[in-house]
Amino acid sequence: MHRCPWGQTSQNMMEYHDAVWGVPEREDQRLFRKLVLDMNQAGLSWQTILNKEANFDQAYDSFDLQTVAGYGEEKIEALMQNAGIIRNRRKIEAAIENAKQVMKLQQEFGSFSAYLWGFVDGKPIDGQRKSMEEVPAKTALSDEIAKDLKKRGFKFVGSTTIYAFLQAVGIVNDHEVDCFRYQEIKQML
Repeated sequence: MHRCPWGQTSQNMMEYHDAVWGVPEREDQRLFRKLVLDMNQAGLSWQTILNKEANFDQAYDSFDLQTVAGYGEEKIEALMQNAGIIRNRRKIEAAIENAKQVMKLQQEFGSFSAYLWGFVDGKPIDGQRKSMEEVPAKTALSDEIAKDLKKRGFKFVGSTTIYAFLQAVGIVNDHEVDCFRYQEIKQML
């Protein structure tokens, strides 16, 4: 059984690759969670984020949008002292602001999911990658979404971060075509 090479680097990377990465996600709270994790990964390895994943869930109140949107200075300071997460004030503040902006998108589009999936008419893009070397760091789609999110007040949403997010939530299927997950993901649609 072939697996994307990056999914073979550690046990938790393999578990993430095999069960999570690329699965089409349409639930707002989970989409927000993945966005926060991807923006925290900026400048770090994904392995670092996976190692801290459970800590993020606890520290950010299971990524409940209203709760995170309501965080004040006291909670920011508590997060800054939490060694179990990425202690970057700008990223913490961005998570709070992004929660507020997701709630605005929910009002405008009915859901964060409808907004995101609207960029691809509800159908994932099939990357048809023969190797990981073919996978870009960003695309015209990630450029477009990043630009729109920034215009709406989102933070830490550069095109590279957004492309990683689109891959993670299944808006783009970038599993290698001979990876066992490639066909499994296609069949989920």
